[in-house]
Amino acid sequence: MTLTDLANGFRDDEQLQRVQAVVHNRLADDREPQECRYLMRFWWQLRMTYREVTVEELRQNVGERKLEAVLDLVDAVRSSHEEIDAWADAAEETFPVVLDRGSGAAEEQ
Repeated sequence: MTLTDLANGFRDDEQLQRVQAVVHNRLADDREPQECRYLMRFWWQLRMTYREVTVEELRQNVGERKLEAVLDLVDAVRSSHEEIDAWADAAEETFPVVLDRGSGAAEEQ
């Protein structure tokens, strides 16, 4: 399953930015560098029409709970704008905001 069609599934740039914010702020945790790297590749994939990451790479590198959320998002994007909004609402309730440890460490120096 290719992910290069995702950029075309959003209502508008505002909806895309909201979803990207959820992925960035709630799923990508720099305490898990490998997982974070692939979730950020997925973050880019949401906007790009070339291959940034594959479902197989996500399956190999992302934990079960977050992988399920990502795959649910893919289904939502291919379903409807309302499903995307519902996914974002649910993800915001399910996943807390991740504190960016790298950014905090840089500010302390």
